[in-house]
Amino acid sequence: MPVRVERAGHVTTVVLSRPEARNAVDGPTADRLADAFRAFEADDAARVAVLWGEGGTFCAGADLKAIGTERGNRVAEDGEGPMGPTRLRLTKPVIAAVAGHAVAGGLELALWCDLRVVEEDAVFGVFCRRWGVPLIDGGTVRLPRLIGESRASDLILTGRPVPAQEAYDIGLANRLVPTGSSRAAAEALAAQIAGFPQDCLRSDRASLREQHGRDETAAMETELRYGMGVLGGALEGAGRFAAGAGRHGAFEDQGPDRD
Repeated sequence: MPVRVERAGHVTTVVLSRPEARNAVDGPTADRLADAFRAFEADDAARVAVLWGEGGTFCAGADLKAIGTERGNRVAEDGEGPMGPTRLRLTKPVIAAVAGHAVAGGLELALWCDLRVVEEDAVFGVFCRRWGVPLIDGGTVRLPRLIGESRASDLILTGRPVPAQEAYDIGLANRLVPTGSSRAAAEALAAQIAGFPQDCLRSDRASLREQHGRDETAAMETELRYGMGVLGGALEGAGRFAAGAGRHGAFEDQGPDRD
């Protein structure tokens, strides 16, 4: 199977498994990726997802060998993106565990995720530049939002490879980890995030996502609207703090699982 799903506690790991094609995504694989993340969104027990490419490569982009065949990626204004989940607007966070190359559509998959845990020898890039294949899975939208228009222009116009250290320095990578450890590191980070009160976390995430394109006043109003909806949970958290939990900034005592 080109896509499989593995679960551990509140963490769901979606595994892209086409190592013979460097995890390039064809049409059927894109459909399975989208289905996997829709199922994650619908699963009340699932709180954080990890996207990982098996075999030492995150994703080499769309499978160009499938274009023009029955396995070609779907390209349309409605429905899923050509790479699968890139048009889905989930309410829960997704972490990319990046090994090897995350290029072209693979870069766009990584950009769709909330965070990117990146191995120290990984490489990003708009490698589709050389083949005349456009970015149509959010690359021209999400990349400048992450790293700024000037840096995004450099990557998009030149198609050059971006090593992991540079990706970290410009804000494209959130964590750098040793080679071979991205999945474990991403799953550990996911488990930490899954341990926080989820209603508040998702509210803040939604406000963060929705502030783009709004002036400060409108963005602050959105933040307040989301925050007012989860203030009840803050009372419980304040009570635990008053009782001694989380002294000196400790994260270990997060209490039992909470929504």
